[in-house]
Parts: sequence; C-alpha cells; structure tokens
Amino acid sequence: MANNVTGFQRIINAAGYSWQGLRAAWQHEAAFRQEAIAAIVAIIVACWLDVDAISRVLMIGAVVLVIIVEILNSAIEAVVDRIGQERHPLAGRAKDMGSAAVLLTILLAIFVWISLLWSHLR
Repeated sequence: MANNVTGFQRIINAAGYSWQGLRAAWQHEAAFRQEAIAAIVAIIVACWLDVDAISRVLMIGAVVLVIIVEILNSAIEAVVDRIGQERHPLAGRAKDMGSAAVLLTILLAIFVWISLLWSHLR
C-alpha cells in the first residue's frame, strides 16, 4: 500500500504512528510496562547523581536502549502471533532471539551503570 503523503504531513503522521506504537506496547506488554517504569526510575536517579554529563548520557542511553529493544521484541512477537498460533521451530526461534536481544541489552545497561558508578565512587 503506497503512501502518497509527503513533507511535514508525513512527519506528523509518523509521529502519530509512533505514539500508537508506544500506547500499544504499554497496553499489551507487561514486560514493556515493567521496563519503562524501571527506566523512568533509572533516568531520575541518573539525573540526581553527581556525575559528569557524558556518564549521565551513557546511563540514560543504556536504559533507553533497553526500552527500544523491548519494543522491537514485542513487535516480533506480535507478527509471529499474527501469522499463527501453531508451534513452529522458526516462530519459536524468532521469539527466543528477540528475548535474547532484550536480555543482552539489559546486561549491557547493568554493565554501563556499574562501570560508571564504580569509576565515579573510586
């Protein structure tokens, strides 16, 4: 389906679709809600901590990356579920890989926070 909208209207439409995606993730994905709340808390803590600007940006960026990957994982799961509910090795693999991406991103965020806090507290 071709989209003939161009210019500023296309940007407005894209922002609306993005907002719909965020709302859908919040409404339908418990993991997204949990990670979003944790991210909000982490961002508040990062802003409260007495760290330099680069450390603060890295800390906030790491938790925002978790949210981004969780949204992508949720999108993969929604597409796989849309295709069919029967068990298929490829469907399971796609869901497992999306979950693994979220786990690795969470581990990365933890590593970033620990590393930066460790260097700051020394």
